[in-house]
Amino acid sequence: MIPFIKNIDARKSLALIIALVFLDQVVKFYIKLNYPLTIGEPPIIDIGFFKLLFIENKGMAMGASVNTLLPFLDDNTAKLILTLFRIVACIGLGFWLRNMIKKKASQLLIFCLCLILAGAIGNLIDSVFYGIIFSSSYGQVASLFPEVGYAPLFYGSVVDMIQFPLATWIWPEWLPVIGGQEYTFFEYVFNFADSYISTGVLLLLIFNSKV
Repeated sequence: MIPFIKNIDARKSLALIIALVFLDQVVKFYIKLNYPLTIGEPPIIDIGFFKLLFIENKGMAMGASVNTLLPFLDDNTAKLILTLFRIVACIGLGFWLRNMIKKKASQLLIFCLCLILAGAIGNLIDSVFYGIIFSSSYGQVASLFPEVGYAPLFYGSVVDMIQFPLATWIWPEWLPVIGGQEYTFFEYVFNFADSYISTGVLLLLIFNSKV
């Protein structure tokens, strides 16, 4: 058992989820209200292996989208389906967490479910509300609560800002398809909510015998 994971009841679970979602949203609000969304501009912070950026992601993690999997869907339909899926996922995770707390399940499982649910809620808030509470960030700093937002309800974009490009190399020319191309290891841009989900899933995989 991880030492700091103990005695997590319903009240502590709720407090943890609220604190994590609050942190995720504070960072996103700060980025949205202080930096424009521009193409080709240098990162906000760049120390090589760590970069602070500002991008908006209309799809899933790592830039994937529903209509990549289902190409017959148009962008708006794919976005709506993704947002509705996030809502259903949050509800399902919430019931799962409640049942595990009632059954006094493994504290590690409860902790991981709190992380995953907090991450899911954090990104859901972006998808549902950001389009109506923010103006567009393209080429300008967004304003809060404009007369007209940048997208309808349920069509907001998720704000991402963290990148850890740990190493960059060029593949050997003799490799098929990718030969001669530059590749950056872990070039994906993510946010705090994504990190909660990844950490929760990773802990479950590592300590699966203890849940």
